[in-house]
Amino acid sequence: MHNPIFSILITTKNRLTDLKITLSSIAHLLKQEHVECIICDDGSTDGTSNFIATQYPSIQLIKNSKSKGLIYSRNKLLSLTQALYAITLDDDAHIVSQNTLESIKVFFESHKRCAVIAFRIFWGTSLPNNLNHKLTNRRVKGFVGCGHVWRMEVWRSIPNYPEWFVFYGEEEFASYQLFKAGWEVHYVPEILVHHRVDIKGRKSHKDYKIRLRRSLRSGWYLYFLFYPLKTIPRRFLYTLWIQIKTKVLKGDFRALLAIFQALGNLVINFPRLLKQANRLSNKEFLEYSKLANTKLYWNPKK
Repeated sequence: MHNPIFSILITTKNRLTDLKITLSSIAHLLKQEHVECIICDDGSTDGTSNFIATQYPSIQLIKNSKSKGLIYSRNKLLSLTQALYAITLDDDAHIVSQNTLESIKVFFESHKRCAVIAFRIFWGTSLPNNLNHKLTNRRVKGFVGCGHVWRMEVWRSIPNYPEWFVFYGEEEFASYQLFKAGWEVHYVPEILVHHRVDIKGRKSHKDYKIRLRRSLRSGWYLYFLFYPLKTIPRRFLYTLWIQIKTKVLKGDFRALLAIFQALGNLVINFPRLLKQANRLSNKEFLEYSKLANTKLYWNPKK
């Protein structure tokens, strides 16, 4: 497609059932003029690529013959699009709200320093009956990977997501880079995404330990990359103690192994962290700390 205004970017791996629901749910967006969709099949073995090629021939499909990870795939997708605005969705998430593309365009045009729009996201297997809210647009610290949109000229001006993180932390990495460069992230609750996951059930999944390890290490990586040096020891030790207190001391010994593995990753990557550091000054850190926290989850008030 020549000169698309919007691009919808999805990374998927062996979750064809989820992807089918997502594509069906956003089919009305894919049909609109000046909208492209690019999907990265990250080494699936469940027939994902064949399904996309036969059922959605208008979608641009790229394939990794072997899995290269979520962050690698997202960088690849963002490097390919020529659209003005790029919407990122997970393969198990879809946009629910109406007039989404118009809302995005209007917001970006009226907020010239906004680099990323963070969507309102409901996490759960089924949507609640009440989708109304009384939230307002506001500047926030960061955004969530499964539902946001980039102003692409800004994306091209900052470092790519760090592929060596593998999973978790890439959005926070970008948010710090944006803040350092004078750009903003805004939460726009008018745009609602349904992320169709069972949060409570994740603890019983076989990938619980690896998710915890990657989550912990990415948080520690970010401390050493962006925080003023004097603030790091206290925050690092606090997060370590919280994990021990809330998980290990309550009998979660899978968490103990994940903690040790995350610490090992931190040691191995320490030279890289020092080399790539882009620290906030004390003044910048204070200003950043005053921003509203990233809006991770939305639930309707009863």
